[in-house]
Amino acid sequence: MNAPLADLGVSNPVLAAPMAGGPGTPALVVAAARADSLGFVAAGYKDIAALTGQIDEVRASGGTFGVNLFAPGSHPVDPAAFEEYIRAIMPEAQAHGLDLGSLGIIEDDDHWHEKIDLLLSQPVPAVSFTFALPDAQVIRSLRAAGTLVLQTVTSPAEAAAAAEAGVDMLIVQASAAGGHSGTFTPKHTPAAVPLPQLLAEVRQSVGLPLIGAGGLATPDQVAEAVRAGAGAVMVGTALLRADEAGTSLPHRTALTAPDSRGTTVTRAFTGRPARALRNRFTDTYSDVAPHGYPALHHLTSPMRKAATAAQDPERIHLWAGTGYRHTRDEPTARILQELASVL
Repeated sequence: MNAPLADLGVSNPVLAAPMAGGPGTPALVVAAARADSLGFVAAGYKDIAALTGQIDEVRASGGTFGVNLFAPGSHPVDPAAFEEYIRAIMPEAQAHGLDLGSLGIIEDDDHWHEKIDLLLSQPVPAVSFTFALPDAQVIRSLRAAGTLVLQTVTSPAEAAAAAEAGVDMLIVQASAAGGHSGTFTPKHTPAAVPLPQLLAEVRQSVGLPLIGAGGLATPDQVAEAVRAGAGAVMVGTALLRADEAGTSLPHRTALTAPDSRGTTVTRAFTGRPARALRNRFTDTYSDVAPHGYPALHHLTSPMRKAATAAQDPERIHLWAGTGYRHTRDEPTARILQELASVL
């Protein structure tokens, strides 16, 4: 176990990844802490009131926890491409009684400054960032407040930049990971480098403690990542069917569907590369979706919510990593402990 995590009282090296948009819940974060692991409140898509409420709920449990933020980048959508994409996906929205024609481009920063102010005024044990590298002053301020700062990276170059900015630890995310890639350059989908190889490459670039992530679904895969240089690992897909997860019913069902066609990396739902179970929407629109997060996220959000309510899995972002077939309905603590069982 890396010293920074041990200093927080973490002894289980299999950590619970943040999962924004529903699957990640305060109950899951608390369960991870009670398993001597570390979970993260997912700040993505939440306003300050909602985030504060979840942090307060987790803090009241008395366990160690972290908060994950989407660091804003500058990746605006092309207006003409956006309008063309609206026309392309309009039939999918209309299937649930929605009209996308009145929706404009929304480019926001997910309440970035307010969230940083909150974490500086009410410090938490750990903060992780994904999507971009925050300004070095933000990192220094959080560390000065006593917070452990972790950064998601997908390449040796990103790892070197994060080390230069002063973070404490790196979350090295391989392309097998479910959900959004943490790449700093979302116009380019990261290469399919196996996690052990990626960890070895990052170790040659920086000397920071590493957490491996992406495609870890069995105890042997966890052990392989540790042998490759990770002091800990992080799993998300493995917890999608956990008792404490807030994963929707159609998403849970799709994870075990016998006719599943595997996963794919797509921009179709959010304008940013993310690994999901293949469905009608990914197969039809992945090749025509423009780059542009968060504009496409806001565009498709009403359709995805309506499809979830109608239990229509063909128009939902079914985020999942390559190890999704190993998911199971069990308590979070049992899953984390089992994954660490051969270390």
